[in-house]
Amino acid sequence: MRLFVYGLGFVGAAFAESLAARGWSVIATGRTAEARAAVEAQGFSAVDPDDKAAMAEAMRGVTAILVTAPPTGEGCPALEAVIPALAAAEAFPDWIGYLSTTGVYGDFDGRWVFETSPLKAQSVEGARRVGAERDWRQVCRGMGLTVVTFRLPGIYGPGRSAFDRLRAGEGRRIVKPGQVFSRVHRDDIVSGLLASLEKPRAGAVYNLCDDEPAPPQDVMEHAALLLGVPVPPDLPFNALGLSPATRRFYAENKRVSNALAKAELGWRPKYATYREGLAAILAG
Repeated sequence: MRLFVYGLGFVGAAFAESLAARGWSVIATGRTAEARAAVEAQGFSAVDPDDKAAMAEAMRGVTAILVTAPPTGEGCPALEAVIPALAAAEAFPDWIGYLSTTGVYGDFDGRWVFETSPLKAQSVEGARRVGAERDWRQVCRGMGLTVVTFRLPGIYGPGRSAFDRLRAGEGRRIVKPGQVFSRVHRDDIVSGLLASLEKPRAGAVYNLCDDEPAPPQDVMEHAALLLGVPVPPDLPFNALGLSPATRRFYAENKRVSNALAKAELGWRPKYATYREGLAAILAG
């Protein structure tokens, strides 16, 4: 069993490690010599995604593909590299997982969104994801390949949580009345990918998130209490000094439903809320 990962980042590495522990071989991309050395340092094989011959060789006998890299203004770089390589290798993987974002939904004024909700992306990044999702589905449908899209909200986990911001002195409680965000622990993304790998459905789309959309200031306060450090003071959303990126982030307000992944994949988040997730990170 062989996994190919385009973009061995926070989630990709965890998924690769999970399958490697099950006896899979793993090959992942690295555009520079340093990046490929970092991939190999994690115990995986590395390939330059711009090397067409090497990419075709990497695809021979591939069982599953995970794409984590974001699209650019020119489209999805993984699509441009992976599809020709699959064709050259005459490879036919059982499963292709594409990691997208719940940013494709845009703003729903705090209402619930489902996989069937209209896509009203408000950011450039969200709009690009809409296009990349569409392109992957169309290409894979034409080639008879099974692609599954996973829409992810804010991702946290070991080394990437409110604890790290507090320890760095960057913890803030930005308060916008009525604002909520969904989030998901990295390990729950991995378990969702594994569940889909066992039950692949071509063209499927799943929201992977926890069970409790919550105001971000509540998460920061809970993290501070767990660490035993002062809770950062409230910072009103209309305060001066907030970056344009932060303002764009807070312009989208929605609750993301994970009901479909639960019903169809039998998946359940181990960390049903940020409280369980933060407790596990601190204990680790």
